[in-house]
Amino acid sequence: MEELILTPTECVALINQTLEIAYPTILVEGEIGSFKYSRDKYVFFDLKDDEVTLGCFMMAWQLRTPLEDGMKVKVLGEPRLTRWGKFSLTIRQVMPVGAGSIKKAFELLQKKLAAEGLLDPARKRPLPALPRRIGVISSMQSAGFADFQKIINARWGGVTLEVADVQVQGLPAIEQNIAAIQYFNQQAIPVEVIVIIRGGGSADDLAAYNDEQLARTIAASRIPTLVGVGHEVDTSLADLVADVRAATPSNAAQLVVPDRQELLGALGHRTQRLARLASSHIERQGHRVLLLQQRIASAVDFQPNQTALAHTKERLITREQHYMLQLRHTLESSQRTLRQVDPRLVVKRGYALVRDQQGRCLTSGAELSAGSEIVVQFADASVDAAVKSVRIA
Repeated sequence: MEELILTPTECVALINQTLEIAYPTILVEGEIGSFKYSRDKYVFFDLKDDEVTLGCFMMAWQLRTPLEDGMKVKVLGEPRLTRWGKFSLTIRQVMPVGAGSIKKAFELLQKKLAAEGLLDPARKRPLPALPRRIGVISSMQSAGFADFQKIINARWGGVTLEVADVQVQGLPAIEQNIAAIQYFNQQAIPVEVIVIIRGGGSADDLAAYNDEQLARTIAASRIPTLVGVGHEVDTSLADLVADVRAATPSNAAQLVVPDRQELLGALGHRTQRLARLASSHIERQGHRVLLLQQRIASAVDFQPNQTALAHTKERLITREQHYMLQLRHTLESSQRTLRQVDPRLVVKRGYALVRDQQGRCLTSGAELSAGSEIVVQFADASVDAAVKSVRIA
């Protein structure tokens, strides 16, 4: 059998081809050592544990989190043999792991973004008051998303949720969240607000939301952003650059839509107050006109300037007309708002209201069981029905 003799170049190429087929990428976790930049274009560092040191290389523009010697990180890389015969990892992504390293990277990146003005409160935008279409970026299988959806439906209803189902932890979560934000921003008819939510977890679980590129993508969004990641005590860079920060996914639902019952009550009180003010004002003006008539009638020897008197009368009438017009516009605005929250309009768009036998609106299938009697209210009719079975989504 003839021996296969390779040149050094062919040997390196063969080994790299074998590595590329067997291990296109690998995840490695270790401690950073000998970290350095080269000509502001390349990054070199060692990844080590107690026994082995592994050389790593990456392009400077790919580094999206600050690194220092001693930090513990997880890297996604391609194993390669260099032309100098040295084995190394070509790094594609880096993520700090462990509370200490995550905190250090967070502080360094927070300082960098603050210096660029991305955390400035002056650049924050308000959320739309009554959004009809909301873009949600979350895992649809998570408890946080379920809580968000339930509270949205209970508080307002009739809102369209366009959901980008993404991973919410680990290296893949970063790129998926970035792609979802870009997708919503590129829609021909964009959603009115983007909500990014994720339930609680450890520092490692939430580390994806401290990525520099994700933070910059949120800050650059042309659509207002609301971020609710983790518990109330958790703070991520995504929270800091968003237009509005929510303490939890449930709090995000409370911030993005108003409570229907509270709004109806406030509008009712406001309408009653305006009606009382209008009535009181009309009464006061009536007394003023009567008093003016009495004064004119009693001034027997006084011959007023008829032109001045006409101008005064015209100004009084114009002022009263303007005031009444303002009251009318305010009342019409209140009426329009009341019509928007009228559940009958939601029903006419193809939805239905489900009530129990006591007339109480049902918002969750968990309130029902097989055999329960219900009333289904459509726009033009109501149907008495019995529940055959309940399947919780």
